[in-house]
Amino acid sequence: MKIPLFTWIFFIPFLTIFSGVNVVLVSGQCRDQRPLMELRNSLTFVQSASTKLVKWNSTPNCCEWPGITCDKGGSGRVISLDLSFESITGGLDDSSGLFSLQFLQNLNLSSNSFNTTLPVRFASLTDLISLNLSSAGFIGQIPNDISKLTKLVSLDLSTNYFLGGPALELEKPNFATLVQNLAHLEELILDGVNISAQGSDWGKALSSSLPNLKVLSMTNCFLTGPLDDSLAELRSLSVIRLSSNNLSAPVPEFVANYPKLTALQLSSCQLNGIFPQTVFQIPTLEILDLSFNKLLQGSFPEFHQNLSLQILLLSTTNFSGTLPQSIGNLEKLSRIELVGNNFTGTIPSSIANLTQLFYLDLSSNKFEGRIPSFRKSKNLNYVDLSRNNLTGEIPSNHWEGLLSLTYVGLGYNAFHGSIPSSLFAIPSMQRIQLSNNRFGGQIPGFPNVSSSLLDTLDFSSNKLEGPIPSSVFDLAKLNVLELSSNKLNGTVELHLVQKLPNLTTLGLSYNNLTVIARGKNSNVSSLPQIKKLRLASCNLTVFPDLRSQSKLFHLDLSDNQITGQVPGWISELSLLQYLNLSRNLLVDLEKSLSLPSLSILDLHRNHLQGSIPAPPSFITYVDYSSNNFSSIIPPNIGNNLSFTFFFSLSNNHLTGEIPQSICKTDWLQVLDLSNNSLGGRIPSCLIEGIKTLRVLNLRRNNFDGSVPDKFPRSCGLKTLDLSGNKLQGKVPKSLENCTTLEVLDLGNNQINDSFPCLLKSILSFHVLVLRNNTFSGRIGCPGINGTWPRLQIVDLAFNHFMGNLPHNCLETWEGMMEGENRNLEHIKYDPLKLTNGLYYQDSITVTFKGLELELLKILTVFTSADFSNNNFEGSIPDVIGKFNALYVLNLSHNALTGRIPSSLGNLSQLESLDLSSNQLTGQIPAQLAKLSFLSVLNLSYNRLVGRIPTGPQMQTFSADSFEGNQGLCGPPLKLACSNTSGSTLTRRSNQRKEFDWQFIVPGLGFGLGSGIMVAPLLFSKKINNWYDDCIDKILLVLLPMLGLRYYARGDWRIKPEETSDEEDSTDADDDDVEVDTGDYFGGRYCVFCTKLDSTIKKVIHDQKCVCYESPISSSSSSFSSFSPS
Repeated sequence: MKIPLFTWIFFIPFLTIFSGVNVVLVSGQCRDQRPLMELRNSLTFVQSASTKLVKWNSTPNCCEWPGITCDKGGSGRVISLDLSFESITGGLDDSSGLFSLQFLQNLNLSSNSFNTTLPVRFASLTDLISLNLSSAGFIGQIPNDISKLTKLVSLDLSTNYFLGGPALELEKPNFATLVQNLAHLEELILDGVNISAQGSDWGKALSSSLPNLKVLSMTNCFLTGPLDDSLAELRSLSVIRLSSNNLSAPVPEFVANYPKLTALQLSSCQLNGIFPQTVFQIPTLEILDLSFNKLLQGSFPEFHQNLSLQILLLSTTNFSGTLPQSIGNLEKLSRIELVGNNFTGTIPSSIANLTQLFYLDLSSNKFEGRIPSFRKSKNLNYVDLSRNNLTGEIPSNHWEGLLSLTYVGLGYNAFHGSIPSSLFAIPSMQRIQLSNNRFGGQIPGFPNVSSSLLDTLDFSSNKLEGPIPSSVFDLAKLNVLELSSNKLNGTVELHLVQKLPNLTTLGLSYNNLTVIARGKNSNVSSLPQIKKLRLASCNLTVFPDLRSQSKLFHLDLSDNQITGQVPGWISELSLLQYLNLSRNLLVDLEKSLSLPSLSILDLHRNHLQGSIPAPPSFITYVDYSSNNFSSIIPPNIGNNLSFTFFFSLSNNHLTGEIPQSICKTDWLQVLDLSNNSLGGRIPSCLIEGIKTLRVLNLRRNNFDGSVPDKFPRSCGLKTLDLSGNKLQGKVPKSLENCTTLEVLDLGNNQINDSFPCLLKSILSFHVLVLRNNTFSGRIGCPGINGTWPRLQIVDLAFNHFMGNLPHNCLETWEGMMEGENRNLEHIKYDPLKLTNGLYYQDSITVTFKGLELELLKILTVFTSADFSNNNFEGSIPDVIGKFNALYVLNLSHNALTGRIPSSLGNLSQLESLDLSSNQLTGQIPAQLAKLSFLSVLNLSYNRLVGRIPTGPQMQTFSADSFEGNQGLCGPPLKLACSNTSGSTLTRRSNQRKEFDWQFIVPGLGFGLGSGIMVAPLLFSKKINNWYDDCIDKILLVLLPMLGLRYYARGDWRIKPEETSDEEDSTDADDDDVEVDTGDYFGGRYCVFCTKLDSTIKKVIHDQKCVCYESPISSSSSSFSSFSPS
């Protein structure tokens, strides 16, 4: 039967409609339900944590199941499968139904724990465009077949490398083989995969195989550098993440030429060199992370506008310079981290223009000046400016309107003034850290305490005064309250802390506070569970009852007046790790401290007595010093020191020998047994057995014998103090193995040796003391110019050294020449790198200002040189004048000769100078009067001459400082310096071999003139008589005017015979002698000792004078006679 044409035309629309319905029904049905159910049934997963697999099979159509996407073209095939975060722990292998999903284009199995190798059958999913297996727990070698997935655009095989454990590897095939067929790849993410490839290999593999690459992420892949130049060909790169690889190379300039670069992350790559400034100016760059590259240098350019930078991370690099004002042009900047660099200058005020700023950390730099306002940065959440050199007050209005701010860190600067109260008014504020500044005044009150979110208040190490505001104890959410090291006063009752239920840290140490720990209101059982309690120097007299504090792990009650016993309940605090009870009046332990977690135990400076308590088994720091322990050291004490770094029993009354068990410790770095009565020989195992030992102090005991010559080649000693014992023999030769030695004190023993040249190669010496032994010979080492450039204290006194002080040796002691350029630090050793002040500090005894003083803390700025009481000879070397850092110089009791060098006037820091009991000559240099710090000076018993220099400091010294120098004069000596004698002494002390014509020519002139005048008198009688007549005429006129009577040359009336007769007839004791009434007189006559009476008739003689016979007249004489009236 034939159907007419128009009938077909009529039915066509209906057929189309019904056919369409059938097509929709078919395309809506999932055709991969069977393999999906096989996959589900084979997987092992935690159903309670699953959000997708547990809902499979909940509907007939698998395209509607969670994590599944089907083809929209109507085929009903699964093209996308997402099973991420399903807590899958296993069940995937090559037989899995997963690999029957042949139309899969996107597969995401990330963030699971398959804990198996990658199945080879992944290669069968040839339509895959995106494969994400990140953090899925796959391990082992990546199969070669992955390279067959040629349609891949995105490949993510990254692992959680920071969690440790086995990871994926690329060895066979290597990286080049993996990527050789993936020409369409745009995203390659292999973070944590062990690739272990060199820079040229992986760089060329990328550039040759992946021309379309946009995202390159291979952090922590064990890659090495440098960045190969071929990478410049990847012009489409927008994201480069290569952090945590050992690139060890500079950042190449071509990085700045990527036109689409948005993220450059190269943290922890050991980059070096200078970072190209042009990278900062890439217009598209949004993220720059160069942090943790300590050798990478650089500085900021000027930032122009329209840059896209949002995140800038440069922490722990070596960038320097200033932060330019143009940083305010980076309007999109939301995060800045510049921690731990060398930036200087002020923080630019333009930073206030960064309205998108969310996170700002400029800590640990060298910024100075005041801080800018942040009021425009309304989104600001975190600000850390700590550990800089910032100064000034902090205006309260700087923080207004910052409603999102949660953290402010301004510690370790030099801010002063009051703490801005506006910080406490920010409703979102959680942590305020202002420690180690100079804030003064009182702590402001806290508004809105009931709604406050404050978690941390750290105001320690400032200058805050007054009482602690009561509102502090109403901050219910407070977790940390640290107010130590201020000037706060008043009384704090410990029971107030119970109002802070979340408090875990309380620090009130070192104020003027009195903490009441016991009383009718001190119900400490209701205190919150505190973890850290610091109440040092709080005038406590009793132990606070903390037996209920089961979470306490840090307890500091030092520097109080707590008496009696250490309570036994302390041993019940099983989590206690730090216990400091030092500087109290404790006398005993109620029970042994059997605390399994205790790591640090400090009981020094108490009155503990009896036997030494056994330390806890896992202790690392033990200080029992400065007590009254009087037992022997327990023989098995070493069994309790297996993990100990620091052990001190110094300043007790211990006897006996050092037990051998101490040598069994594996970690001991500091051993201090000084100032006891221990004896016997030093155990050789102590020297050779403890390879970790850094400090050994056995000073002031009764050890005898020789020092064991057992120092190992691996010797790491920094301090060796054996002074004040009875040691004999020589300096052990093996001591030269201790190449890091800083302090060596062998003083006050009986060691008989020469200068220790065997130590010439130790460049780290700071202190060398050989005092009071029988060392002999010359100092210095033949064949070398000098040693010990860091030496700052040298004491060779009371030995038998001889010879000259060697110039070549002294001039290499640069540690005495640094002056004011060094930091004020102590020579100390911190075995645990502790931050709580527990460390070993070297001490030394020096002769300073005439006294023997023990320096308990050796400042690195203190320098001293003592060569006294030896047999040194020759002159004082001029090079000592370069020791401008020297505080003490003692060269006394030697045989030094020559002049005192004027260069000693350059020793501007000198406080004590002793050159006494030598044979020094010449004058005291005037330059010594300029030493303004000089408080002790002893130049006695030398051969010094001339005037003592004058100056403000010199006038403070007594005559004892200069006695025994017969040629010295002037204050403070009683012998005054006359001009004549002074001139004579000056001429004698300044004799020269050459002629000084300035004095010779005038001398010749005077001599010649005198000769012309005197010669005629000697050789011409006529001229002689004429000269006498002239003189007579002059005296006859002048002397009567003065009351004197004068007889001219021709009027002498006394004859020699008469004088002789008169002497015979006149007693020498007669006062009156009768004479004729003529106009002349006779008798015994003494010039200046005899006078005439008022009648000019009688001679009166002074018997105390030495008399001569009356003048004898002579024609050749010009004598004239006169007498006082």
